Amino acid sequence: MEDELVMREVREGDVARLEVLFDRHHAAILHYFQYLTSNRALSEDLAQEVFFRILKYRHTYQPDGNFRAWLYQIARHVYASQLDRRKPEVAMPEEAREIPGTLMPPDREFQKKQETMILRRALAAMPGEKREVLIMSRFLDLKHEEIARVLKCEVGTVKVRVYRAMRDLSDRFFALSGERAS
Repeated sequence: MEDELVMREVREGDVARLEVLFDRHHAAILHYFQYLTSNRALSEDLAQEVFFRILKYRHTYQPDGNFRAWLYQIARHVYASQLDRRKPEVAMPEEAREIPGTLMPPDREFQKKQETMILRRALAAMPGEKREVLIMSRFLDLKHEEIARVLKCEVGTVKVRVYRAMRDLSDRFFALSGERAS
């Protein structure tokens, strides 16, 4: 059953159906917060808060809307309300850290670890808006249309933001690594 139909049932009072949406989306929301905070315990708390708010504000869901976009709008609000003053570290997805079953020469393995560390630092140093759009587009695989709904802007604006964020990340990466961008 599509998320929009399940959410419509939740909106109409069948709150037990929220479990279906929780099962489908909890892991992705948890990853979203882990990318932003690098703190598993805080990310779990924030993810729980998202589903609490879905329940609390279920009457605001528009049945003709995209559920995933609405879900990430709530997640953004939860994150913004919990944001503290410190600059968060950025957690790289597991697949960026290590490819299972592959053996690399020790020098290549060291180089890969160094590049991951530099990439993490470059991503953490980016402004929050740029970091967030990269997390949504590259790590969470949200479509540009979904990101546009979450950010409440045009699809073309999202494409420009992703492009600019990638350029910024590349510049920061190469500045931190001491290499020149090609």
